[in-house]
Amino acid sequence: MRLSSSLQQAPERALLAARVTTNSGLVLIIAGPTASGKTDLAVALSREVPAEIISADSRAVYRGLDAGTAKPPRAPDGLVDGVPYHLLDRLDPREAFDAGTFARESRALCGEILNRGRLPIVAGGTGFYLSAFLHGLAPLPRGSAAIRERLLEESARRGRAWLHERLQAADPRAAAAIPKGNIHRTIRALEVAELSGRPISELWEEARPEPLPCRSLLAAIRWTPAELRRRIEERSRRIWPGILAETQALMEKGYSGAEPGFQSLGYREAVSCLRGEKTRESGLEDLQRRTLAYAKRQRTYLRNKLSALEIEGGPIPDMTAQVLSLLRGFGAGSRE
Repeated sequence: MRLSSSLQQAPERALLAARVTTNSGLVLIIAGPTASGKTDLAVALSREVPAEIISADSRAVYRGLDAGTAKPPRAPDGLVDGVPYHLLDRLDPREAFDAGTFARESRALCGEILNRGRLPIVAGGTGFYLSAFLHGLAPLPRGSAAIRERLLEESARRGRAWLHERLQAADPRAAAAIPKGNIHRTIRALEVAELSGRPISELWEEARPEPLPCRSLLAAIRWTPAELRRRIEERSRRIWPGILAETQALMEKGYSGAEPGFQSLGYREAVSCLRGEKTRESGLEDLQRRTLAYAKRQRTYLRNKLSALEIEGGPIPDMTAQVLSLLRGFGAGSRE
């Protein structure tokens, strides 16, 4: 479903804000491909209704990786434009973070935010995380740092493709569901199989859905392919120097570049540049190419796996008006 922009009048926005404050039991999810404006839209919405924001970016959780994840600037008290913004800078890049952990923590945060009489806004483009948040995940064994480190070392020696080929041989269904370039999910699938003695795809099938215990509204930002490409290429050029600087600073502190946090778009390319394996120009080209491919996968996941209402990409005030219109039509503030 596609909605056109329609500006709301100030009194209507004030009424909507008052209704949201009454604890509507509603969670708003802002999704879309990378560079679509999710963070700016979430912050703009928090100026219109009492809200707190939860990041659904699988890499923004890492400290020291700011440029590549486009984290919003925060005040010394941790607020973004006066609004709490959760699940940012929680972990060291060496630590693992997965969809199950995200689902547990974000659901708990939603309950706390609703109890404060505010609207939880979950903003991010990691489709698997959003699916876990909405529907729950199969209970899986806790991760093993020793197994992950061993698999990372094997990947460094034999290549990422070899690691995915190993998963293909052991669990073809999981390999079909996990992109070849997603080393984090590939390692997690192999780790679960080693810990449980069963393919992770079997555990997925046994999952009992755990629906979100409150109402949710999922809005996805849609840009034309040409405009999204332009935004991605421009954004990549803008953030690339910062990614290089952050990667160099972390490697000088003893990080190898193979840690989970470095699987973010851009940081793997930066590691190769700093090791002299490629030029900075080719690193930027690789970042743009990989980001475009990732955005395509994000759009496909949102379209095929999640039922989202589409809003037209455009200036932030226009997108804000579209979402406010959705909230009004959804009956924000009413009880079901």
